[in-house]
Amino acid sequence: MPTSSTYSTRAVLFDLDGTLLDTAPDMVRSLDLLIQEEGLPAVDSSIARQHVSNGTKALVTFGFGEQQSTEQFARRCRRYLTIYEENLCVDTDFFEGMAETVAFLEENDILWGIVTNKPAFLTEPLLDALDLTARASVVISGDSLPQKKPHPQPLFHAAGAINLLTTECIYVGDAKRDIVAGNRAGMVTLLASYGYIEAGDEPEKWGANGIIQYPQEILDWLNESSILELDVKQAN
Repeated sequence: MPTSSTYSTRAVLFDLDGTLLDTAPDMVRSLDLLIQEEGLPAVDSSIARQHVSNGTKALVTFGFGEQQSTEQFARRCRRYLTIYEENLCVDTDFFEGMAETVAFLEENDILWGIVTNKPAFLTEPLLDALDLTARASVVISGDSLPQKKPHPQPLFHAAGAINLLTTECIYVGDAKRDIVAGNRAGMVTLLASYGYIEAGDEPEKWGANGIIQYPQEILDWLNESSILELDVKQAN
């Protein structure tokens, strides 16, 4: 069986929502519960899931429209978070193929971790519920540091926490901010097209090193960091 010495990649870091985990069922359900409280019809879940990666504010804006007072919007965001916290892990699970991908990394001594903008009070209990806390080598939440993506500091911090250079890491995400942050940090970046991409987005223009349709395709990139470094040296 291959070992970590077989691969140039020493760690794979993931965004959480829309990349590692399919959290949309529970996040959209929470929005529907909030909307029902106000006597309004449920949203189109297939469209709502496109907004999940952008968090609470995007979902509340989608559910109630742009014409909300500042007070209404703030109240609805607070209430949404309360509802979601109570429904955090009803149907949330790995994307198809991700469990096997993570298991392969573990079996081959390649570290994996999470860098997300999701706040820790939601990230940590969600990972606990799925028995992932002890398996992840590092978890950086949206409020772990003063900066969050697209700033690269969370990725620099994550690599440092596991004693690696950023050039030894792959970062996988489904949003432009993920790719921007990963590129700024010097990581190989993969765009998860199976995630929560909004209609009208042009992910092929975000500058990722690769676009993957399935989690298992990450494994094809485990040596790509050295290939990219070689290409740069040859170009110079």
